[in-house]
Formats: sequence, C-alpha cells, structure tokens
Amino acid sequence: MQGRPGPGTASREPFGRTPQGDAVELVTLDAADVRVRILTLGAAIQAVITPGRDGETADVALGFSTLAGYLNQTAYMGVTVGRVANRIAGGRFVLDGAEHRVPLNDGPNSLHGGTEGLDRRVWEIVSLSDEPAPTLVLRCVSADGDQGYPGELTVTATYRLSTDGVLSLDYAATTDRATVVNISNHAYWNIAGEGAPGGAMGNILTLYADEYLPTDPTAIPTGEFRSVEGTPFDFRQPTPVGLRVRDASEEQIVFGKGYDHNWVVSRETAPEPRPVARLEDPVSGRAMELWSDQPGVQMYSGNFLDGSFAGKSGRLYRQGDAVVLEPQMFPDTPNQPAFGSVRLDPGQTYRNRIRFRFFTC
Repeated sequence: MQGRPGPGTASREPFGRTPQGDAVELVTLDAADVRVRILTLGAAIQAVITPGRDGETADVALGFSTLAGYLNQTAYMGVTVGRVANRIAGGRFVLDGAEHRVPLNDGPNSLHGGTEGLDRRVWEIVSLSDEPAPTLVLRCVSADGDQGYPGELTVTATYRLSTDGVLSLDYAATTDRATVVNISNHAYWNIAGEGAPGGAMGNILTLYADEYLPTDPTAIPTGEFRSVEGTPFDFRQPTPVGLRVRDASEEQIVFGKGYDHNWVVSRETAPEPRPVARLEDPVSGRAMELWSDQPGVQMYSGNFLDGSFAGKSGRLYRQGDAVVLEPQMFPDTPNQPAFGSVRLDPGQTYRNRIRFRFFTC
C-alpha cells in the first residue's frame, strides 16, 4: 500500500541533550489532516495527530513532552526496537557454530536488542524533505559486538507521510558479517486519544490472523502454532481489546498478564505490505489500519504500564492505556528454526515495510 504524494511540510527543532551531550531533535511531518512527530532518539514516533469524524483532532500515540520522559522510562515508548525485536530465550543463540550471548534484560531472556539497543541511540538525520511528500531518513550504525551481536550493522528508518493519511515506515539494514536482525516499531496507540479517561481497552481491534504463538511463563514461544478459534486470541472479527483481556481461565492470558503474544499473519514474509490489523474508536470515528510485509505481529495490551510516569496529557499511564502492534518475524526465531530465519549476510538487505493509514469510519 502506497500513499499518494502531495504537498506537505517537514521541519526540525531541538528537543534536548542526553547526559552524554548528544543533541536530540524533534522532526514534524505535516500532510493534509495528519501531523506526525518523530524523535532522533530511538527513531521514535512521538506523536500522531489526526481528526475524528467531527473534525476534532487528537494525538493517538502515547509519549512524552520532554527528553527526560524518554530517558527515564523502560517501556520502549514509540521507539525502534532491535537489533532483534522481542525476546531471545536465555540471551543466547548459535550462528555458524559459534555461540553468541546478549544481555538478559527481561528475566531469564533478552528483550528488544538488550540494555542499550537501537531504542537508546541517537540516530543521524540523513535527509529531510518536503516533496513529493514529507520524508525523513534516519540512520544508526551498531558496531560489531554491540550488545553481543556479531557484525557492524547499518540501519535506516525512512518515514514518509502522504496526503491520504498514510505514514510509511521502511526499515532497512546491512551488515559486514553474518548476523541476526529483526527490527520493529514499538508505538503505543490509543485511537480514542492519548490520555483518554477510558484508556484503550475500548478500542476495537481486528487482527488478520488465524493462529498465534502460545508461550511459556517467561513469554518465549513454545514452538506451537495454535488456532485462535474459540479462544480470547480470536480478533478476526472487530472486538474490543479489553473484552477478554482479564480472562483468568485462559493460561496464556495469565502468563502475559493480558495480551503480549505474536499473531501469525502468514508463515512467510510477503513481497509487498499486506493488511495486518485495524484499530478504531467507535466514539470519535478515528481509525488506523496497519500493513506490513512481516509474517508476525506482536500485540501488547500495555499490561506493565503501572502509573510510574506521566505522558503528554499529564495523566499517569496505567495498565490498558494503549495497544502496541509490532510487525516482525516471530520471537526467538534464532533458536527456533521452524519459525524461519532472521539471518542477514553481507551483500543482503534486511527490510521491514510498515504502513499506518489514519482515517475516519
């Protein structure tokens, strides 16, 4: 799915400095009725402002108004996650006969690339342009051995906003040595509006997936592809996110303290982005459609937001205040060959092509 090119604007402004002295910038992309703000810290989606059916706009992405907010949280708010998104069991994997160890930052497992993953880096602005549509290209270079991963990895994130409400996010990565890569975005969505009193559990979700991946108690997939039929994981028809999120009769809900699982859109990567999910707010009429070329999508219902930090609205973010939808390869793929491969060799280019379409219904 490609958005129409058209007039728009792109601008940049300072957002602060890290304790190490690195300047962080905030980039704003404007096109027609949608405005998107992106941080160079973690290539993060900081805000998405879009109208409802009555024309009233709202920011539908959770985030912070200050750099300190991002530096002091561990919820991966809006950021790019990797080198390997999601979890690696035991913080270890074997590649070409050599064992590699990566940081344990999620109990016994490694999560989202380790303690200093792509989300903690200040990315370089490669280019920023207005035409044919507001476009931002960011780049981050991860050194050989960074967080235990082999190979120097060069990653780009290209954000493009078209006049028909499509935000394109294209990740690409190359390496100088065989490695593993699985990059995604960790935006927190509430289509009713960031800080809405009722949270996001009333958002209506559709997931275009017949199967999901059950996990062990530490959130590592068991290897089974399980049908969603007759389970709280069936979102093939539009369903409120919170309808079954506290169903204690379902062991998988108990393990995740809600939803924190990967749905199987397909068993393979697609040649072009395809529909993955749809999220809508029945009150305002705001809606978002998610497309990607990846086989899986991790849906997380904000189970671990505990009121320890406040967002842009000045309200404390608490459990159920957002929905995260991360298109990606399946979790722990480096240790589970039946899931496919996240291997990247020199001369190849890793890609994850994501499309967010904002509209009213």
